[in-house]
Amino acid sequence: MSVIPLVDEGLGNSAYLVDLGDGRALAVDAPRDLRALHAEAERRGLRVAYAADTHLHADFLSGAVQLAHDHGATVLASAAGRRTFAHQGLGDGDEVDLGGLTLRALATPGHTDEHLSFLLLDGARELGVFTGGSLIVRSAARTDLLGAERTEELARAQFRSLRRLSLLPDETPVWPTHGAGSFCSAPPGAERTTTVGAEKRANPLLAVADEDTFVRRLTGGLGSYPAYFDRLAETNRRGPAVLTSAPVLPDLDVGQVRALLARGGLVVDVRPAADYAAGHIPGSLSIALRAQFATWLGWLVPEGTPLAFVVGDDQDPDDIVRQAYKIGYERLAGRLAGGMAAWTTAGQDRATLAYVTPEQAPHAPYVDVRQEAEYTAGHVPGALHLELGDLAAHADDVPSGAVVACGHGERAMTAASILERAGHTDLAVLAGGPRAYAAAHGERLAEGAAG
Repeated sequence: MSVIPLVDEGLGNSAYLVDLGDGRALAVDAPRDLRALHAEAERRGLRVAYAADTHLHADFLSGAVQLAHDHGATVLASAAGRRTFAHQGLGDGDEVDLGGLTLRALATPGHTDEHLSFLLLDGARELGVFTGGSLIVRSAARTDLLGAERTEELARAQFRSLRRLSLLPDETPVWPTHGAGSFCSAPPGAERTTTVGAEKRANPLLAVADEDTFVRRLTGGLGSYPAYFDRLAETNRRGPAVLTSAPVLPDLDVGQVRALLARGGLVVDVRPAADYAAGHIPGSLSIALRAQFATWLGWLVPEGTPLAFVVGDDQDPDDIVRQAYKIGYERLAGRLAGGMAAWTTAGQDRATLAYVTPEQAPHAPYVDVRQEAEYTAGHVPGALHLELGDLAAHADDVPSGAVVACGHGERAMTAASILERAGHTDLAVLAGGPRAYAAAHGERLAEGAAG
């Protein structure tokens, strides 16, 4: 038996492929983008016989239904989740014979109310526990995804769930789903797997014996999260559509892109920030194609919006499709054939943005679009803090001639594209972060939340 973590760096999650030792495998919390899992299974000569989901995921579409189609896998999930597709519903204490090994369901509500952890057993010996969004490295997953009115109730359930898991032997491996970079974490940590004993020694939430204190600490660390989280769990309850072939991005000519815009569609420019600044379609949204692409697509673009893409010559359109599909964005009209060169050759207008180094940046109003935790850890004195996810609603608050910044430049360019759509045409985007800017302007970073 071996457990192979499969990490999605962009969403900050880990799926797991368990080699059961007889040519069959168990997949835990597999995403809809199954490329890594399929490659690992093929390399090891494995058929996925079981696909277990710890909870109704809010941040990605589950790959369990696809694994049932592709491998004939039996889907294992909480009966309390009321999933509407074929699955084996499990309750607290239910066991599944994996053929030599046993998977035991443990009710661990908190992150969601139907949440299960899965204890992997060899006879009576605990081989490890898949904790999903319950006990995670040095923390516990957030409890506000079912609405503010249930946050405290679920935080109290999370308190009890963590205590239950802490009763397992200290040497028991802990295999969480959520980890570094996940907006489901509260707060995110750096490591992805741990042991029960390590968490008892180092997890500050396990060190809290009082339930009320636990609730205050857990909920006090909750930041914002992508807008698409509010709808994806229901899609997972119904079951994502099975893909019978790999979706592709067709080529669109300039006329087709213009027609899409006229119908209320949106152009998403996935090129690097510097390329977007040098010339882009007016009104387009800059979201650089990198590991975090899906997060910002789902946060900033309304579901169901028809999308066309501007893609760089060295970028893979398949990566756009896979990232979009794993969060349920499927209205992908295509990509502009020939890119910005074709747009310009056709005589269409293009816009530009100033993309400046810290040394080139004017001493102007500084708009910081990072997350609250990043801002609190250190920011330029006097900065206006507007998180990227909320920026469109506060575009009027941005002063004329501002420098827009994040940690490196990608999110700042996204922010500038949003502000440009709102009528701001005199912005500068910082290629860098607050530390470099402060040093270039003879300032020291400030700490603490915005006043």
